[in-house]
This record gives sequence, C-alpha cells and structure tokens, in this order.
Amino acid sequence: MFTGLVQDLGTVERMVPGGVTDVWLHSNFDPADFKHGESISCDGVCLTVVESRGSSFRVQAAPETLSRSTLGAWSTGTRVNLEKALRVGDRLGGHWVQGHVDGVGELLEVTPDGGTWRLRLSLPSALAPFFVEKGSVCIDGVSLTITHVDAHSFGVMLIPETWAKTSLSQKRPGAKVNLEADIVGKFVAKMIGQRGGLTEAQLRLAGFIA
Repeated sequence: MFTGLVQDLGTVERMVPGGVTDVWLHSNFDPADFKHGESISCDGVCLTVVESRGSSFRVQAAPETLSRSTLGAWSTGTRVNLEKALRVGDRLGGHWVQGHVDGVGELLEVTPDGGTWRLRLSLPSALAPFFVEKGSVCIDGVSLTITHVDAHSFGVMLIPETWAKTSLSQKRPGAKVNLEADIVGKFVAKMIGQRGGLTEAQLRLAGFIA
C-alpha cells in the first residue's frame, strides 16, 4: 500500500527482457531500505525488489504488467517516480494507493496557470464511473485531486513542489501515463452495481432524503 507521495525520482539503468523483464533502477534511497521482497511503487506500479547493489536495485515485471501499464515503453534513462511501501503508523498525506494500474491515459494539454500547471488527460471509458470532481486519482504514482471531469477527459493541477519533484514536469502532450482510480470509489461502484443501483427508498433509509 502507498500514498501517492513521491519520495524520489529514479532512473532506469537497463531493461533485460525475457519471460519476466528485469528492470534495474538507480535511486537516492538508503540501500539498507531495500530488503529482498520489499514492495516499491515505480510510476504507480507496485513491484518487488529482488536484488540491490549500492544505489541501484532490480525489480521484475511480468507480461501482464507490461501490457497494462507504461512500463513496457521504458528504456535506459527513463525517469521514474518512486515511493516505498507505507509503514503502519506513517502519516497518510495523499490517499490510499494500491499500485494496481487501472488503465493508461494520454496527456492532452499542459497549461501554466499563475505559478501552477493544469494538466488535461484522456479518460478511458471504463474508468469514467470512478472519476469525480474533487476526488483523488493516482497518475504515474502521484496522488492528485481531480479538478474537472467531462465525457472523455479530466484535469488536475500541479503545485510547484509536485512539478519539481516528479517526472510529470518532463512529459509533453501525447505522453502515456499510468492511472489508478480511487480505491474507495471502485468499491462503492461495485457495491452499487451488485445491488442494481441506488433507489430513492435506499437513499431515504440512509438519511440522504428527508
């Protein structure tokens, strides 16, 4: 489990394709943090540390991961947002992030706005039910607040700290990004779907209608 608060901007050193793709990344983390089997978020994808050497560590990606995320397009030099797994008792500054990518979106626009940056991204139709204005979304491992949603896109705003400390500032329109919808929204949508939708009687019983 993660929070979507990026702790380091790592760099892909090399990709070793095979049945399972090995990925070596360089980071500024303390090497002592990388224990065998440790989970780490790499651009929003939860991966397992299988080896570490000094300031570098190796993770492995299965074909399923490559097909469902942007990881398959990584190459030497790719900058990657990194976050270590949340410890029990840590502050939850972002929102609950599983590291399970729900879909891949496309960056459509980047607009400077008074010292901040507005990003507009495509919204895959399958994820649309989970996106609401002022709700949370994880983009390439970064926890952000949705500023608007329409039929085919959504927007977020980046403050200077996020712009400087994550790889989002390096992306241009047309770039692909990993999207993870808010876990709470996904569970609520699932529960409502199983019950055939909300009725006026259910809302009245829950106290939403007087």
